[in-house]
Amino acid sequence: MTKGKASNVFFSFLTPAWCLRLLPVIFFFVSFVTYYCSYAIIQSYAGTSKSVNSSKSLCGGWLTEKKWESLNFNVSRQTQLFLKLDDFFWREHRSKLALPYGVKGSEPQLLKVLAITNYEVPASIENLECRTCVVIGNGFAIKNTSLGDIINKYDVVIRLNNSPVKGYEEDVGNKTTMRFFYPESASSNPGLNNEPGTLMVLVPFKPQDLRWLKEILYNEKRVRKGFWKPPPQIWLGDVGQIRVLDPHFLHQTEEKLLRIPLNPKSKQYPVHPTTGILAIFVALNYCDVVHIAGFGYPNSKNIKHPIHYYGYDTMKSMKHSHHDLNHEAEALKRLEDSGAILSLHPHL
Repeated sequence: MTKGKASNVFFSFLTPAWCLRLLPVIFFFVSFVTYYCSYAIIQSYAGTSKSVNSSKSLCGGWLTEKKWESLNFNVSRQTQLFLKLDDFFWREHRSKLALPYGVKGSEPQLLKVLAITNYEVPASIENLECRTCVVIGNGFAIKNTSLGDIINKYDVVIRLNNSPVKGYEEDVGNKTTMRFFYPESASSNPGLNNEPGTLMVLVPFKPQDLRWLKEILYNEKRVRKGFWKPPPQIWLGDVGQIRVLDPHFLHQTEEKLLRIPLNPKSKQYPVHPTTGILAIFVALNYCDVVHIAGFGYPNSKNIKHPIHYYGYDTMKSMKHSHHDLNHEAEALKRLEDSGAILSLHPHL
């Protein structure tokens, strides 16, 4: 057979009909190669010790530092949340302000408290590549939302004061990683509405708050003066789970987030951030994704409108509140508009 004839025979096979017959073979070959490569990649990751965050889907494309910088707080993120004895007196916390924005004058009480309390966060949270957090406010807006199962899936669930969980699980979930409180909002038995590993985070607003904790920890005689509401005289919680929040966070919440000038010489009764807005600012520092639920006071002028998802307090009880709720509402809106936080339900 001549060269020319051989060429003609070869190209005769490349008719449209023959091409169609070859398609299944080509498809099988490509599929096999793709599967083999994918399997090899998966096996290579499986051999590493690096854990994969179960909530990673919420973190896609989230550039934490850039998001933080876009907020224009003019302050660095701080991920060490709690005061510790090792570096308190020598380096980082020589405060010029008294409580609640510093610890000047409260050092003797604090020394004894920090001597027997811890400052660490569990390694299971600390070592996550991406921390997803939800801050649960106590507002009426979370009632009948059925968010419980969704809330339980976050890495960190922060709750406030003495807000109950039992009986409200369908709306608020039952997972609690941290609970922010102060003496007047403390429960004598934290185990009733918290998990065994819940970190009980004291937010000290005044020297008496540290004194109360010292008396509890050392089983000293209780002094009841100096509180607007009698705090528990017996505390049945686990001492190993107590943490003391760094006053730095309350100071920066007031100054950078709420933008209320601090005037220590003012004769007016001091206006402090609520525990809720403070917890959000803490979460922005510590977490990569911050969602909220249960925030927002009713717009209704009806003073009988309930303000919590539990209990019987109404808008009337907010009349003499020493919080600037308008500033807080504006701050939350700025955070939501910037994409720094996301509310899991509409505000009232």
